[in-house]
Amino acid sequence: MKISTKARYAIMAMLELAMHEKQGPLNLTEISKSQGISLSYLEQLFANLRDKGLVKGRRGPGGGYRIAREIKEISVADIMLAVDDSRGANNKDTLDGEKYPPAKLWEGLSARIEGFLSNVSLADCMEFPDDILKNSMGGDRSQSSSSNKELEPAL
Repeated sequence: MKISTKARYAIMAMLELAMHEKQGPLNLTEISKSQGISLSYLEQLFANLRDKGLVKGRRGPGGGYRIAREIKEISVADIMLAVDDSRGANNKDTLDGEKYPPAKLWEGLSARIEGFLSNVSLADCMEFPDDILKNSMGGDRSQSSSSNKELEPAL
């Protein structure tokens, strides 16, 4: 799974919405200014996010966008998949219908990355980064460092 510029911008914009959720709808001009993303690019991204049910839009004065679901229910992978249309088979990785071994490796790695990002919610992204790793990888990473002391080289 490649993390494209589209996906990065969409994640940044969704985090912006999440941080301002209690203040009401946020218009794309405000997001554009605060994130340094062009307005026309945001309009394209938000059309996809709206189509996938991740945001709701409201027109007119006081209008803008809001998150459509609870932030703990929206994963980073949901956002990425909503805006990236580059998923699918890559014909360069096959010869006579058989996949090259490296293609299988990259597919497996992509699946693992997608699985990890499926377990990282917008709510997680708003917390301390160590909490993201702990919640997504099924354990507290700080505890494992003490058990690895025997692997450290002696100086």
